[in-house]
Amino acid sequence: MREPVEVRRQRILAAVRARGAARVRDLAEELQVSVVTVRRDVEALTREGRLRRGHGVVRSTLPAEEPPAGPVAGGDRVAVVVPVRHAYLTEALHGARTVLEEAGLRLALHLAPQVAGAERPLVERALADGARGLLLAPRWRARADEEADHAWLAAVDVPTVLMERRPWRGSAPYALDSVCSDHWYGAHLAVRHLVGLGHRRIVFATRHDSPTARSLRAAFTDIAGAHPLVERWAWALSAPEAGADGPYPARETAGLPAVLREVGATAVVLHGDVDALVIVQQLAEEGVRVPADCSVVAYDDVVAGLGTPPLTAVAPPKAEVGRVAAELLLRRLAEPPGSRPVRRVELLPKLIVRGSTDRPTG
Repeated sequence: MREPVEVRRQRILAAVRARGAARVRDLAEELQVSVVTVRRDVEALTREGRLRRGHGVVRSTLPAEEPPAGPVAGGDRVAVVVPVRHAYLTEALHGARTVLEEAGLRLALHLAPQVAGAERPLVERALADGARGLLLAPRWRARADEEADHAWLAAVDVPTVLMERRPWRGSAPYALDSVCSDHWYGAHLAVRHLVGLGHRRIVFATRHDSPTARSLRAAFTDIAGAHPLVERWAWALSAPEAGADGPYPARETAGLPAVLREVGATAVVLHGDVDALVIVQQLAEEGVRVPADCSVVAYDDVVAGLGTPPLTAVAPPKAEVGRVAAELLLRRLAEPPGSRPVRRVELLPKLIVRGSTDRPTG
């Protein structure tokens, strides 16, 4: 599905602000659009006073902390490896950068392409360049991708912290430090809010091509299946291309408006924001009013507030994930190896109520 223009521009703003400056070509590759498209967006954002243009380089108009002057030794560097399309992790990167730079360390960002196994060569390059520690968010679109990374991840010999990733219990990377959002609790907040408004038939539409998506599906299945007030519920893919682990039953891959009608649902929870905004547009085209006919809760809250209406959303503590991960890494760098137990930190999301949820009518 084509990404809405305003959503794409918000991603450009977030990427530039997180780095201070960015090349137009790099932004185009990261957003998977043409250079011409990014240039048009940059021109519009520049006219609004939100960006400054240079020769192929874009800078934020917000004040940014400048990195220390002069050459930086390899021993002053921490490598961060995240997927190339990392809008969800932008705030986490900013949180980590603030903590690391306050400690006198430089953050070296590495963007992994959308292919299996892309993180390993980036990590090896970072270690060869002298990185003292690693913050990692591997793509892991499917369990097989995660399993393929287990052996080399366990062999990394510098302090390493996973961000928003939970290796399965008993696997080698399970013994790595990690900082994650508690997505079960986020799903609980969404269901509690909708049930509290009087909704009894709910559809949960998630992606299934990321660890977060799979965690959310398991959480919704657990919560809705055991909730005494939920009369009927169903799971569906929030976008046709989001089912990397398919095949799925026909109903789960049907268009969401059809699933809503089949279930008689008065509410839907959608992961993530962009898919939620697109679905709201599709519902409007079919004459389904939000929230009068169907309440909508988005999961992620990266751009949910930009919708029409602004979407009620579960907001994982993205910036705090980065800050806590960086603080944990700093402690590991200051301690003798193995001096303290492995830490698995979970942070609770919050619910932000906006205009897309209301009591069911009729």
